[in-house]
Amino acid sequence: MTIQAIIALVILLVAIFLFFTEIFPLPVTAMLVPIALSLTGILEPSEAFSYFGDRWVVIFMGMFIISSAMFKTGFASQIGDMTVKVAGNSKFGLMILVMLVLGLMSALLSNTGATAVFVPVVVAVCLSSDRSPKTMLMPMAFASSLGGTLTVIGTPPNGIINSVLNESTKYSEFGFFEFGRVGIFLFIIGILYMVLIGYKLLPDGVPEGSHGFSNNHSSEQLRSDKMWVGLLIFLFVVISMATGIIDLQVAAMLGAMLTIVTGCLTIDEAFNSISWTTVFLFAGMLSMSQAIEDTGAALLIANMIANVSVSPLIVLAVLFVTTALLTNFMSNTATAAVFAPIGITIAESIHVSPYPFLMAIAIASSCCFITPIATPPNTIVLGPAGYSFKDYFKAGWPLQLITFIVSMIIIPIFFPFN
Repeated sequence: MTIQAIIALVILLVAIFLFFTEIFPLPVTAMLVPIALSLTGILEPSEAFSYFGDRWVVIFMGMFIISSAMFKTGFASQIGDMTVKVAGNSKFGLMILVMLVLGLMSALLSNTGATAVFVPVVVAVCLSSDRSPKTMLMPMAFASSLGGTLTVIGTPPNGIINSVLNESTKYSEFGFFEFGRVGIFLFIIGILYMVLIGYKLLPDGVPEGSHGFSNNHSSEQLRSDKMWVGLLIFLFVVISMATGIIDLQVAAMLGAMLTIVTGCLTIDEAFNSISWTTVFLFAGMLSMSQAIEDTGAALLIANMIANVSVSPLIVLAVLFVTTALLTNFMSNTATAAVFAPIGITIAESIHVSPYPFLMAIAIASSCCFITPIATPPNTIVLGPAGYSFKDYFKAGWPLQLITFIVSMIIIPIFFPFN
C-alpha cells in the first residue's frame, strides 16, 4: 500500500466519521474532502474541484428547478388531492394510492420535493378522517425512495453511478429506465409489504403540531395560472431524456430556464429550489471517488472484499450489505460516490461485468429504511409524524431485508456477471 493510498483512506474514514456524527454540516464535510485531497497532493486542485461541472450536477440542478415549478404551479398538489379523493374512506386504498402516485412522481421529479408536497396533503386528510398521520407518512417516505430507483434521474445515487461509468471511459452508462428493471420489483413488493405487514408495525396517535403544519401549507400561494405551462415543460424534458433526442444535461437545464422565462418560477425561487447540500455532496465526494481509485485504495478495498468470497454473488451481497449499512447512517450520495469505483475495481479484479455490482450499489444506496437520516424522504416525515428512531427500525428492517433478498435474485438475472 502506498503512502498516498493510506492518506486517501484516512481522509475517507474521517469524512465518514464526520458524516455520521454531523459535527459539521454535510456540505462542509463534503467540501473539506477536495480541500484535503488538494493540500495532501493526492489530486491537483483543478481536478479536485472540477466535479462542480460534472454533467450530473447540471442535471440535478435543472431537475430541482423543474420540480419546484411543478409544485409552485399547483400541479403536484392537485395530484395529491385527486389521490386522496379517489381513495375515499378506505385506509388501505389511501395507502396504496399514496404510495403508488408518490413513487411514480419520485421517479420523474425530485423524490425529496415530491415527499415534501405530499406530507401536508396526507396529514390534512388523515386528521379530517380521524386517522393518525403516523400510519401513512412512513409508507409514503418508503415509496418515495423506492420510486426513485425506477429512472436515472429519480435519485442522486443513480446519477453518481452513471457519472463514474462515464469517467471510466471503458463502459457505457445505464439507460434512462434501466435502473427500473430492478426498481419496479422492489417498488411493487414495497407497497405489498406495507399494506400486508408493515402497517402493523407503525405507531399510532396524532402527533403534536400536525394541525398547524396542515394549515400553514394550505395558506401557501400557488401560481395555478401557469400549471399547464409547467406541465408541458416537464413532459418535454422527460420525453427528451427518455428518447435521447436531447442530451440529459441540455434537456434539464433548458427545461429549468423555460420555467423561469414563462413565469412558472421567479429567478429567486429557482435558486432557492436547488438542494445545495446535494450539489456539494455530489461534487465533493466525486473527488474522493477519483482519489481512492487513482491512489490504488479502491483496489485494496476491492481485493479485501474479493478475497473473502468464493463467488461473484457473494461479492454482490457483501457490496450491497456494506453500502446499505453505511447509507443508513450517512448520505446515500456519499456512499454511492465512494463505492462506485470500488465496484468497478472488484469486477475487473475477478474478471466479471461491473454492471451487477454497480446496480447493487445504486439500489442499496436508495433503499434504506431503518433510520430517519438514511434518505431525505425519511427525514422529511420525521417531524410531521412525530416518529422516533425506533419507529423507523421497527417498520424498516423487514423491508430492508426483503430488498436485499429480492435484489440478490433480480440483479444477476437482468445484469449477468459474464
